[in-house]
Formats: sequence, structure tokens, C-alpha cells
Amino acid sequence: MKMRWQIAQWFELRWWKNYLGGKTKEEYLNWKRGYWQNLLQFISNGVKLDSAKNVADLGCGPAGIFIALPDNKIVAVDPLLDEYETHLPFFKTSDYPNNTFIESTIEDFSTEKKFDIVFCMNAINHVNNIEKAFETLKKICADNGVIVLSIDAHNYSLPKYLFRLLPGDILHPHQYDLKDYKLLLAKDGWKVSVPYFMKHEVLFNHYILIARKESK
Repeated sequence: MKMRWQIAQWFELRWWKNYLGGKTKEEYLNWKRGYWQNLLQFISNGVKLDSAKNVADLGCGPAGIFIALPDNKIVAVDPLLDEYETHLPFFKTSDYPNNTFIESTIEDFSTEKKFDIVFCMNAINHVNNIEKAFETLKKICADNGVIVLSIDAHNYSLPKYLFRLLPGDILHPHQYDLKDYKLLLAKDGWKVSVPYFMKHEVLFNHYILIARKESK
């Protein structure tokens, strides 16, 4: 799995270079910021940003949800941050002075701070050790906080198992359906919301899951 993850990381940087080629920084970031703002409005009944003092964006990439939250002090974590800053003119940490950027995998990220909102947006299936990554999300979430997870979940069992055996989805080392993700997120006493349906595609549907620690 580690070799597959390393290959995926190489392709991740290459994907961003190709994707951003021909785009202007201002136009792309304005579009992406609008995308995040619409998403946050869509889930606003489950996530209250105005009361969140500490926010984390794990697996943030070069244009994560942090770009849409200028009034929040965000800890943004990604294993490719230095590569993004070096190779992508769209991403400069100096553009986000309120944020703290930490280069780390999700599963290796460690902090004493607890966060009111832990975002992990379309990143959980990019990790090397997915169970450890879920443990990190839960460990850093405050007692009354929430985990916000966006996922692309397989619609059919056969492609899910084929993609696990073959590199049919090179950017994503992990292949799961909605039930799989809900089980991983609910483990250790977490209550998972009814999924927010975002988008339908042939092989995958896109959802947002919100989880809170159940009271004892």
C-alpha cells in the first residue's frame, strides 16, 4: 500500500500541474472559493462556522476549504505543501497569513490542540493508512466538535474490488462505498449524519458526512 500511495502522490502533483495549466490564478481561486462557499451553505444546518474558534483542514491541497474561510484561523495540513508552493504559482502560504500550514500526512499529524471543526475534503482516500487517518480526525476533534468529510463513494461492488486490485484510479489508493465510509467514521462511538448528496457519476457518487462524538 505504501508504494501505491507514493505513486499516487507523484500523480497528484502532476494532476494539479496539468489541471491548472492555462488557468489564471485569480479566476481559478475565485471559482474555487465560490464552490466552497456554496458547499458550506449547503451543509450550514449541520456545521456552524460562526461559533468555531479552531478549524482544521486536513489533506487541504493547494486550494482547500481554507481559501473560503478568511475570518477563521485554520491549521491546514498536507504532505505536498512544499511541492505545491514550489511548483504551483496558484499556491503561496503568504496569501493566507491567518493560517498555519503544516506539511504532514493526515495519519502522522499530531497536535495537542483540539478543533471545533475538522474538515477532510475529498482527501481521505488519498492517504496511506486510512484507519490511522480516521483515528487522527477523531483524536483532534473537540468534545463538542464535528468532523466534516467529503467522499467519492463507489456505486457498485465490482468496480470497487477491481480498482482495489488494479490501478484504475491511480490518485486514490483506497476504494470504498458509502457504507464502508460510514462504518469507518462511526467506529469508536461517533454519530454520523444522514449523508448530504452532492453529485452523481457513473461509478461514484459524491457525499458529505458529518460526525459527532456520541455522549456517554
